[in-house]
Amino acid sequence: MKEMQDREVAIFAGGCFWGVEHVMRKMADIESIEAGYIGGHADIVAPTYEQVCMGNTGYVEAVRIVFDPRKESYEHLCKLFFEIHDPTQRDGQGPDIGEQYRSVIFYTSPDQLGTARKVIGELADKGYDVVTQLREATPFYRAEEYHQNYYTKKGTSPYCHSYTKRF
Repeated sequence: MKEMQDREVAIFAGGCFWGVEHVMRKMADIESIEAGYIGGHADIVAPTYEQVCMGNTGYVEAVRIVFDPRKESYEHLCKLFFEIHDPTQRDGQGPDIGEQYRSVIFYTSPDQLGTARKVIGELADKGYDVVTQLREATPFYRAEEYHQNYYTKKGTSPYCHSYTKRF
């Protein structure tokens, strides 16, 4: 039981959750990752993909990552997040436009908030106009099964997420 207590959760929204999940799974030392929805303002319990796609629920497509901080740092996950999507694009990512695709870090602790601010500051110092929001984590709802590990199941690659070195 102690082993699970040593784990942390990171939640990132950066466009379509398929691409964020795919690239994070390949590039980070994580224990698990799942696609889902978070941050909604509508009175929807357990939102569906169809509801979130309407673009008026406040929910975003996001990934929830479980990691061991002894093997992977939250700072590295944040930096990787900023290198696999465009943090300067407001309300969308590539061809995916709408509030459900906005860039948000949902922090689960004051330390995560501090780290996210530090990393955003580093990007600002490099001239990036980062529009990524920082919000305290709210309940996360796992997306439907067909969204989980989507690109591996399909045998294709993300169309709007790729790696761009920024740090």
